[in-house]
Amino acid sequence: MNSKKFRLKNREEILAILGDGDEDLRELERALKVQVYVRHHPETESADLTVKGQPAAVEKALLRLRGTLEEFYIARLAPEEARPEIAPPLPEGALYKTNFGELIKPRTENQKKYVEAILSGDMVVGVGPAGTGKTYLAAVCALRALRSQQVKRIILTRPILEAGEKLGYLPGNILEKVHPYLRPLHDAFYSLVGPDKFRAMRAEEVIETVPLAYMRGRTLENAFIILDEAQNTLPEQMKMFLTRMGMFSKVVITGDVTQIDLKEKDRSGLVLIKDILKKVKAVKFVNFTATDVARHPLVKEILGAYEEWERAKK
Repeated sequence: MNSKKFRLKNREEILAILGDGDEDLRELERALKVQVYVRHHPETESADLTVKGQPAAVEKALLRLRGTLEEFYIARLAPEEARPEIAPPLPEGALYKTNFGELIKPRTENQKKYVEAILSGDMVVGVGPAGTGKTYLAAVCALRALRSQQVKRIILTRPILEAGEKLGYLPGNILEKVHPYLRPLHDAFYSLVGPDKFRAMRAEEVIETVPLAYMRGRTLENAFIILDEAQNTLPEQMKMFLTRMGMFSKVVITGDVTQIDLKEKDRSGLVLIKDILKKVKAVKFVNFTATDVARHPLVKEILGAYEEWERAKK
């Protein structure tokens, strides 16, 4: 069983989706064999729908709900700025359409497995070399979930390994101090939504970028959370991060075990997580190889040469 949340922002949207006596929802449940629970918020005249069922059925139900809402706004001839951001139907196999009109889709079998695991599950660990699309595809799936109202925000985090200067001694506020560390995550979103929109989403706290150490004590609900460079977490940090997950959230963990910067490499949280969580079936692991590299063709050759050199050393 899987569950997703769908937000109705006002009374008009509630009436459009529920129909008379909730009959439209009951028909949706019968047709797709899902369960839909409604939680009203009288103080804001809004509501949350929770759709439960098999992953594929839940995705179909969400598509139908979004379509109904889009038809409602078109019928009202609402001005563009008043309509919710609802993604138009995409071509077969496409995940997302960027602000620049580019269609994003997985290119390799491992990338397809990775995306399918993210769309159907709540926690996925992607492990492999640089350039295989681990972080980029996680960002795509996060924006897709945000656009379809499955989550309310996106949280990006990674461990900060200080080399030389301590963060406390560096000038600026915390965002300015950690910006160089989080820049690879920012780059992925720049290419998907553009720098101006990305900055606006951060200002509105729809997207939050935060060092891993600052996650302690939080419970993150209705969020799509990406932990990047997880090979540089200690087991204690990984446990802390995993237990931040709240209701209706997704977690994607990415990293490359060949690029561990910790002094004790065998204590990497990413190295140990597969053994620790091997009996937790809901956590999916996807491994990438040099054949999945989507950067310049020369990068694939370089990675292959290094893999051959490392095998020869053993």
